[in-house]
Order: sequence, then C-alpha cells, then structure tokens
Amino acid sequence: MKVGLVQYNPTWEDKNKNREKIDILLTRLKDKVDLLVFPEMTLTGFTMNASDFSETLFGESFKYFARLAREQGSHILTGIIESNENKFYNSLLHINKNGEFIQVYRKIHPFSYSTEDKNYTRGEKTVVTQIDGWNTGLSICYDLRFPELYRNYGKQRAELIVVIANWPVTRIEHWRTLLKARAIENQCYVIGVNRVGDDPTLNYNGYSSIFDPMGNEVITSADGEVIISEEISIDKVKDTREKLPFLNDIFLI
Repeated sequence: MKVGLVQYNPTWEDKNKNREKIDILLTRLKDKVDLLVFPEMTLTGFTMNASDFSETLFGESFKYFARLAREQGSHILTGIIESNENKFYNSLLHINKNGEFIQVYRKIHPFSYSTEDKNYTRGEKTVVTQIDGWNTGLSICYDLRFPELYRNYGKQRAELIVVIANWPVTRIEHWRTLLKARAIENQCYVIGVNRVGDDPTLNYNGYSSIFDPMGNEVITSADGEVIISEEISIDKVKDTREKLPFLNDIFLI
C-alpha cells in the first residue's frame, strides 16, 4: 500500500483558506497513493473554540474530504471538530476511495495541559478500521503518551497504527521517540502526521514519519509543507510477527 503524509501549515481557524491550501498542495502529488493522512483538526489548527468550528459528522468538512477521496482515488484519514448530541469531540474520520464514510475515532485522551478536556468530550472507544486489507488502529496526538491504547491495537493485531497530531517543537523528541516505541512494541507500521508553522501560542516543525515493525524510520520530513509518500508492506508485518512472536506473550492487558 502506498501512503501519503500531508504535512502543512494550517491558517488559524480558517477552513476556507485551509481547503485552498490543501488543494494547491495536492497538485504537487505526482503519484497516486492508496491512503492520504492529514494532521489533527486538519482545517482549523488545535483550537479550543469548539462551539465556533464544530460540525456534524457529515458536515462541510466530510463533504470536502469525500470529494478529495473520489478525485484522488485514495482513502483519507483526517481530523475534524465534531458536534454530536450537544457534545464536542476531537475526531478522526476514515473516508474510503469512493468518498464514503467508514469510521470515526474520537480522541480518548484530551490534552488537559491545554484545557482540551474542558472544551471537548473524551471518546470511549478504540477503533480499528480496514484500509485495503490492513487492520488500522486510529489515534490522535496526546493519545501517543498512553501505551495501553496501542497495546490494545497490538492485541487486535493491527498491522498499521496512525497518529494525527498538532505536536509542538518543544516536545518533538518525545513525538519521535514514542512513534518508534509504538512500532517496536506492537510490531507494526506506525504513521505519524504532524503540522508545521505557528498558531497563536506554539510552533510546530512536523517530523511526519513512518516507522516499520522493527522500529526503523522509513521516511520523515522536518519543516516545510510537503506530501511525503512511501510504499509499506503487510508481508513485512507478518514476517516480523512470525519470526519474533512477542505479541503472543502479552499477559497484563
């Protein structure tokens, strides 16, 4: 499966400008990819103004990314601010190549340090979705600090785990280390897609990356608005797990 990691600098709280930015960025994509992954809260940045920018699951953002999925012939994983029954969620959508809704993951660990827990309701369910035969575990940013979520995906034998994020420069080495650790401990590919640029309080330098089931960094990009793409192999996951059957020895979770 060929994956594309969309690393860009969203204009703060401006969905229209960000749709325009993404449209331009996608013109640079020379090869077709099977999966496009975008950063957390893709069209707004990491805003706490949930009520101003939330929308229903099938609102304007879904319609926009569904159109992109059809045009690109790619599955899409993207972040929205979801409004559901008078609650707001930091959510990740899976839209398939036909522009159809497949799954929603709602962030289980709101970032209390930034008052996200006061402005968003935490999700309660892990989500493993199917992408071209890959069992794919979904997660968002601060989730990465909580290994039990990813252990759950390992026990479900996810071959791929995706993390979409707005992870700042000041803690970027944590991002890189934890992505690698999640790949090693669960013997799967891990894709992390982070933004670049600035918001009103923080600076971001990307380091969107793919790590393989042995924890090797396959591809990464620091700084700059880019789409990096790489082929990943499900056989490599199966091979690693057969030769080193560590997942069979999990007892505490």
